[in-house]
Amino acid sequence: MRSVGTVLALVVLATLVATFARRRRIPAPSLLVVAGLAVALLPGTPEIRISPEIIGLVVLPPLLYASAEDMPWRELRAVWKPVGVLAIGLVLASAAAVAAVAVLVTPLSWQMAFVLGAVLASTDPVAVTALGRRLALPPRVQVLVQAESLFNDATSLVLVRVAAGIAVASAAADWGTASGEFLLLAGGGTLIGAAVAAVIALIRRRTEDPVLETVIALVTPYAAYVLAEAAHTSGVTSCVVAGVVLGGRGDRLTNARIRLQLHAVYGTVVFLLESVVFSLIGLALPSQVQALADGHGAWPLYALAVAATLVAVRLLWLAPLSAVVQRKGGLGRVNWRVPMVLTWAGTRGVMPLAAALSVPELTAGGAPLADRPLVLVLTTSVVVVTLVVQGFTLAPVVRRSGIALEPAHTAREEADARFHVARAGLDRLEELAELEVVPDVVLDRLRRGLTARLDDARDRLAEGDGDATATESADRVYRQLRRDLIGVETGELQRLYDAHTIGDTTRRRLQRALDLEEARLTDA
Repeated sequence: MRSVGTVLALVVLATLVATFARRRRIPAPSLLVVAGLAVALLPGTPEIRISPEIIGLVVLPPLLYASAEDMPWRELRAVWKPVGVLAIGLVLASAAAVAAVAVLVTPLSWQMAFVLGAVLASTDPVAVTALGRRLALPPRVQVLVQAESLFNDATSLVLVRVAAGIAVASAAADWGTASGEFLLLAGGGTLIGAAVAAVIALIRRRTEDPVLETVIALVTPYAAYVLAEAAHTSGVTSCVVAGVVLGGRGDRLTNARIRLQLHAVYGTVVFLLESVVFSLIGLALPSQVQALADGHGAWPLYALAVAATLVAVRLLWLAPLSAVVQRKGGLGRVNWRVPMVLTWAGTRGVMPLAAALSVPELTAGGAPLADRPLVLVLTTSVVVVTLVVQGFTLAPVVRRSGIALEPAHTAREEADARFHVARAGLDRLEELAELEVVPDVVLDRLRRGLTARLDDARDRLAEGDGDATATESADRVYRQLRRDLIGVETGELQRLYDAHTIGDTTRRRLQRALDLEEARLTDA
């Protein structure tokens, strides 16, 4: 029962800290890590040991799926080439640089230094998404950072397996086998994720029960992850692909009412899991430090050296890549602030910690794997450093870079989209008026509401217009016709997005407003 009480206390603590962070507009992951570390240092705090199975099987799938589901198809197609370069090239470069620095400044053997480099080589999608959620980054910059963190898992996972095999069996690296394993992990995970998404899409098209839809949505990431892992491919890649595919088609799979319910349920699940997992990172560090052998007292300096290496390598890799992308895009003078923001946004988080915990404790001969505790401490320390230092300073860096979208820009884009959407609805209404098949009282009521939208005086129709001649039959006709017009407005909203007139954030915000109105009409 003590373990159950500890878990419940952790959930309560994490929820309180995350709620405070949101209200104060403080990066929640950074504050949660600090809070977890502070609690772990208090006398009487029970020792927290993180299980890689719990993180991999329970926590990661829904968080990865939620991050991938928010990935806009249009921006993802535009940045897939640089994402591929970063997901493979930068991961390899980071692993090599960290391994070299670790051999020079730490007591790690070259085998365990390679393990450390492989574990820390990739950025973390959970941390990147959580930190970037409230930043007004340009859509392509946001998608580039998020997509890189989602798709670099296969490269990092192969490196970890190769490095762990070298350390455990003292064997030479077989890079030919590693290349084949990479293709199996990435390709197999992609195929299984796409297959799961196709099956789920067929099921959701034939389901109109909100409870059943919610259960299906919650089970989907676990199904993608477990099936891929059972096939010895990448469960993370499978989960990400399923999220990207279903996220791009979500508006066509369900109605407004179900979409609103799914949004609320998934928002709650993600909030709780993120809150707990970032607290666990801070809670785990003190117990890991206590497990260190004598002679490793300089581990904080080792961690700072490794963290600085990751930042430096990332900047050196991103600067020329960004220059090439900007010149090919015809932007003229290269903006060097973009690679700085991309560099600072590349934090580590839950996945490197899970990878480090998955390293075997014993060698092939049955002896304890030397320096594994130091690898765990350095991994957790680097995660803490990146989440705290980069997390707390990322927003100021973005603001000072000048690449953040101004609130006025977002407001103008949304207002323009609202105008076009309402205009499409009003045009359709006038077509129906010419057919003279709709009562005048209904036409007048709809026209007033849509005209008000065009003037941006109000966001929704007045529930009561004071017309004494309105009847129950007219109200029923009104609701049906308004739902039809919402369908027209939804189509216009998608057309604006497809034509690159508006961004994905504006599209999702206005689609949610239309869903809310359609749900109110259905409940009326």
